[in-house]
Amino acid sequence: MTNRKRTLLILGGTGDALHLARATEEKWGSELRVIYSLAGVTHNPARTVGEVRVGGFGGDEGLARYLRDQKIDFLIDSTHPFSTQISRHAALAAAATGTPRCALLRPPWQAEAGDHWHEVVDMAAAAMLVPKLGSRIFLSVGTRSLQFFSELREIWCLVRLITPLETPIPLLRAKFVMGRGPFDTASERRLLEQHRIDLVVTKASGGEATRGKIDAARTLGLPVVMVRRPDPPPGEAVGSTDAALSWLMKELKS
Repeated sequence: MTNRKRTLLILGGTGDALHLARATEEKWGSELRVIYSLAGVTHNPARTVGEVRVGGFGGDEGLARYLRDQKIDFLIDSTHPFSTQISRHAALAAAATGTPRCALLRPPWQAEAGDHWHEVVDMAAAAMLVPKLGSRIFLSVGTRSLQFFSELREIWCLVRLITPLETPIPLLRAKFVMGRGPFDTASERRLLEQHRIDLVVTKASGGEATRGKIDAARTLGLPVVMVRRPDPPPGEAVGSTDAALSWLMKELKS
């Protein structure tokens, strides 16, 4: 009788998650079923391997039900560091079902010599600080956070999108450009210079794919409003894809 393949659920949507899914499929594809889950916020996401599901779960109870129904043996949460709701649901669902869970959290960026960072606790605080620091801003905060900047009547905003939005952007004065990372420092510097940006507003997401704007701001002497990363739910966490693979290997052997 053939033993059942054990099943890994990866909560994805980041470059790290994509790398993890591909590495897992390559290393254990013959003995491990890998399900890669996307929230469905981004249209035309980067292609991955294995099974892909798109859409929400219906809260922590819905996710717990999915873990049971699909007989999930391992759960790796590799969502964006600012996707607090799904991470909280993952922690609750894993605890409710006894599913081993690990969070893959890339380290946040750290200020270096020459940086001019203004760290704030949330988007509302960032929006309040903007008029004191600049008038032409590169707003790199994710589409769901643009609403916090909708009342900045004297501020011109440059916003980069991965895909066109289906609903109007709630900004009074803005230009939108399309692009998918990674973005290198040289191209980010050209973008900032071309649009005469005097302030960068972003989140402490970490990772190499989008840090180019941080390095470009440093070379140009521009201030950066940096929204601090929210605290993750308690539980085991690692900071790299390799560490996540090591965690999974340990769990597979247990």
